[in-house]
Amino acid sequence: MTRSLGKATVAGLTATAAMTLLMVMAPKIGMPKMDIGAMLASKMGGVPALGWAAHFMIGIVLALVYALAFQRRLPGAGFVRGAVFALVPWLVAQLVVMPMMGMGLFSGSVAMAGGSLMGHLVYGTVLGGILGVPECSGSCA
Repeated sequence: MTRSLGKATVAGLTATAAMTLLMVMAPKIGMPKMDIGAMLASKMGGVPALGWAAHFMIGIVLALVYALAFQRRLPGAGFVRGAVFALVPWLVAQLVVMPMMGMGLFSGSVAMAGGSLMGHLVYGTVLGGILGVPECSGSCA
C-alpha cells in the first residue's frame, strides 16, 4: 500500500507538471492564458510561489484520491481511467472553484472552460498512464 501511494504521489507530480506545461504553452498555441499559479496566489496573499505550490499539492491529493477511490472502479486502459477521472475535478473547478474566484461558471467563457478541460484531460491521461490498470485479486469493484 505504501509503495502504491508513493507511486501515486510521483504520478500526481508528473501529471501536474504535464498540465502546467500545457498551461504555460497555451497562449503560444492559440489557447487563452491560464495562469493557475497567479490565480491561486491571489487568494493566498499574492505570493506566486504559494499559488504554484498549492497547484502541485492539489495535483498530488487528486492523484491519491484517484488511486484510492477511483482507479479500480473505472473501465478501460489506465490512461482512459485517468481521463475519465479528470472530468470530476474539472467539473468541480468549473462549478465551484471558478465562481468562488470570481470568474463565473465554466470560467466565464467557452475558451477558458475548454482550455481547462484540455489541461485536466492531460493531467488525467498522464496520471492514469503512469498508474496503469491495477492488478486484481478477485474483483476490482
